Amino acid sequence: MSAIHILWVDDEIDLLKPHILFLEKKNYKVSKCQSGTEALDIIDQENFDIVFLDENMPGISGIDTLSEIKEKQANLPVVMITKSEEEYIMEEAIGSKIADYLIKPVNPNQILLSLKKNLDHSRLVSEKTTSNYQQEFRKIAMDMAMVNTYEEWVEMYQRLLYWELELEGIEDSGMFEILETQKVEANSQFCKFINKNYQDWFDGAPDAPMLSHRLFQDRVAPELSKDQPTLLVVVDNLRYDQWKVFEPIITKHYKIAEEAPYYSILPTATQYARNAIFSGLMPLEMEKKHPDLWLNDTDEGGKNMNENEFLTAQIERLRLDIKHEYYKITNEKSGRTLADNFKGCKNNDLTVVVYNFVDMLSHSKTEMEVIKELASNDKAYRSLTLSWFKNSPLYDIIQKAQSLGFKLIITTDHGTINVNKPSKVIGDKNTSLNLRYKTGKSLTYENKEVVAFKDPKSIHLPAINMSSSFIFARDDYFFAYPNNYNHYVSYYRNTYQHGGVSLEEMIIPFVTLQPK
Repeated sequence: MSAIHILWVDDEIDLLKPHILFLEKKNYKVSKCQSGTEALDIIDQENFDIVFLDENMPGISGIDTLSEIKEKQANLPVVMITKSEEEYIMEEAIGSKIADYLIKPVNPNQILLSLKKNLDHSRLVSEKTTSNYQQEFRKIAMDMAMVNTYEEWVEMYQRLLYWELELEGIEDSGMFEILETQKVEANSQFCKFINKNYQDWFDGAPDAPMLSHRLFQDRVAPELSKDQPTLLVVVDNLRYDQWKVFEPIITKHYKIAEEAPYYSILPTATQYARNAIFSGLMPLEMEKKHPDLWLNDTDEGGKNMNENEFLTAQIERLRLDIKHEYYKITNEKSGRTLADNFKGCKNNDLTVVVYNFVDMLSHSKTEMEVIKELASNDKAYRSLTLSWFKNSPLYDIIQKAQSLGFKLIITTDHGTINVNKPSKVIGDKNTSLNLRYKTGKSLTYENKEVVAFKDPKSIHLPAINMSSSFIFARDDYFFAYPNNYNHYVSYYRNTYQHGGVSLEEMIIPFVTLQPK
């Protein structure tokens, strides 16, 4: 690797000879000059990694030289060195994007520290992160074998996501591949856990997690108050890792009161999970209590058209004395309209906003080649979500809510997973179409690739006919029919789907925040 090349600009450069010799002994290459004009000429002719720049020089001042250096090479780090501690000079230098600021007389160790801070920072962070994960890897592997409760699975998933977000910022692809292997193993074990325990959660098991149909009654309703309006945002199809990447933006305006992930019901699909949130009922009970509002997979019509009616019925059933409004945002225009008029919501006790963008993004990935290119993996998918959120009407709505003193609750109905492995399934013409779950009669499938329930009623799901069953894809499988198999598989492989059993789909965010 070539030596770090430093340009040191000072009208008294000869007095700095001991510092320069010190750096050269440390294998740094140092070029010297005595004026801003000379520095700008040299920068045009040679490549430098960093510039040490005296602030007080005859001719072009250090501040003016700094400005011209930044015009030529915006990303070249410049360390300003000055005798003066006057605040205006420091502010001007910092405003011009200096990398560091040192007060004369500087000692060699200060120079070395500045170099390490500015040039070795990413390498040092990378090495530290890799070292820490290597230690944690063994602990995660041992702990994973012992995970046996829904709380422990939440904690395990959070640990894996923490390291995924840490490692994606460094260059060590080997470590990232090891983490990916751990995630695959975690999902495999999690699917076994769900297969063994899910049905018990509806039979009065004392250690059942918070599930979709209890979320409003147990988590949202206790937060409602006549003294403070509440904004409930349900971002459809929002994974826990996607929440973590735009959390820092939201916490500029809100402070987190509680972050408590919960479990989506099966199927992890909007028709089932989101209707369960708003109705406060499992799908089987929805079908019985609200036959006019519930639609099964084989019924004609939109399956999520009655969320506000379900919510209104639940509010009445819980005898909540609140005024509420419900908005579903499915495009930029309707989002912008709500943001522009949000002040009108301040008289509501509860304002509910269902935001469909992430769902549209994940589905459109199968339809639009440009999205397929932009979201080819989880890192890119997170990045795309973050870019959208920063520029979205939803962010404007949240900022308006903060200025009006709203409590904020952010959640979702289910997550999504990048599918890669096809699983052959055979069913009749009435079998449901979702790629991650199927319901119908006489289904033929690979046992080891699914979580199956022969009796839908055992997990509080409606049966389309007497012999209907439900199967859910495990891990990153997706269902494919034998007909036109190769075309189907190539079309849907490496797309984001939901409806099945995985950490990404089932363990999802619920966050309560107070305005700053």
